[in-house]
Amino acid sequence: MVTSDEDAKKAYADFEKKVKRTIYIDHLSPQVTSSVIKAALAQCANVVDVEFIVNYTVPYDIPSAALVELDDEIQAKAALDLMNDFPFIIGGMPRPVRAICAKPEMFRERPPHPGIRKEFRWVKQEDGTEYQGMKKLRILAKRQEVENMALIKNQLEEEKELAKQQQELLDGNYNKYDMLENVVQNGNMKSLAQHYGVSLADEF
Repeated sequence: MVTSDEDAKKAYADFEKKVKRTIYIDHLSPQVTSSVIKAALAQCANVVDVEFIVNYTVPYDIPSAALVELDDEIQAKAALDLMNDFPFIIGGMPRPVRAICAKPEMFRERPPHPGIRKEFRWVKQEDGTEYQGMKKLRILAKRQEVENMALIKNQLEEEKELAKQQQELLDGNYNKYDMLENVVQNGNMKSLAQHYGVSLADEF
């Protein structure tokens, strides 16, 4: 008969296998969706699941990081190599993202580690040193929250400016192709070919 301890060990072993076939991606744009990530990795891996890591310290829904589970560990390595060697493309434009191997502590839902027992208790003022230590941590956490908010606002401004630059570049490329198409359609291509002595039959 299988005991609860054996069940716990098996559950954690399965979780460790999941960790090995999962990669962590950060510096993502707010425009990134599960479909975008699946399309970007389709050439080297099959995406099983995408879990965006929510930053609960800011009042913005910004998917700045994600855990991406793939079919196996080999695909995870291939995806890491791809993302570290080549730019991550979103909407035809490269994005500066970072990809690393996932770690157990990155997962919001994970089974307890067998053999480790955790205990919690409230820290009260009469606890003395422990209470003062927690009070300092609370002050530090508030300070970090303010600094984090400033960084997030700066990131949003950079994202907005980058999106504007990318859109201008896309519009410029579209106008170039549109101009070339018009030259072909209105007959100016043949006139230019005759002027420069180029045979269109050889070029097209």
